[in-house]
Amino acid sequence: MKALFDKVSHQSSKLVTDSYSTSFSLATRILSNEIRQDIYNIYGFVRFADEIVDTFHDYNKAELFVRFEQSLEQALSDKISLNPILNSFQETVHRYNIDREYIKAFMQSMHWDLSKKTYLTDEEYKAYIYGSADVVGLMCLKVFVKGDDVQFDALKDAAMRLGSAFQKVNFLRDLKADHEHLERSYFPNVDMNAFDEHSKQTIIKEIEADFSAGLKGIFQLPDEAKFGVYTAYKYYLRLLKKLKKTPSTQIKAKRIRVPNYQKVDVLARSFIRYQFNLL
Repeated sequence: MKALFDKVSHQSSKLVTDSYSTSFSLATRILSNEIRQDIYNIYGFVRFADEIVDTFHDYNKAELFVRFEQSLEQALSDKISLNPILNSFQETVHRYNIDREYIKAFMQSMHWDLSKKTYLTDEEYKAYIYGSADVVGLMCLKVFVKGDDVQFDALKDAAMRLGSAFQKVNFLRDLKADHEHLERSYFPNVDMNAFDEHSKQTIIKEIEADFSAGLKGIFQLPDEAKFGVYTAYKYYLRLLKKLKKTPSTQIKAKRIRVPNYQKVDVLARSFIRYQFNLL
């Protein structure tokens, strides 16, 4: 039965989310049941694409990615896929009429990760972030507003800024792995071999501006999404504050993390604000 296959596909997308990101999984679990599965479906798709270009070093990543891209196009066209992750994703795309240009931009950024190592200009940097993060935020926003175009247009800019903030925090957190293992440098005008406090603070100010703009949009989200997105925002803000206090030499030497007990604390504090209508 197709319904059973769809159920297995949904479970697969949830499993990917739970396995790869404890913070995103935690935030997704507290979304309304009406939209939760669709966010799992989006995350499963973007995570699999990212894994191909970032971790499958013992395989022909370019060839694997082309196959994945072909399977994606077939899934979107046929409205079914034997790949359960793509089957779930195409369902969400069609349910909310997600713009195919967002998917195309995302895949383009993943293509760049296969071969492009440095982003030398602001234009290249912004184009990469738009494709790798901003459009993911826009796909999720389509779900949060349940396809309402008026709400979507009103919150679009804030969603993109929040997506940018999350991605830039990831870049700063993963500085060591990106530079040493993947030989990538995303931040323009920053020499990773001479990364210092000034460089770090410049990046952090940029992220703080994105967070400020993104927060305004969170307060305007429907109740079904507001608590979960606010919790994700607070988690990333906690991580940013930790990065801000960590010397640049340590950021270059190891991956900075937020312990699980602090993630639980973020959830508890967010819940209190939500319960007292402070969001």
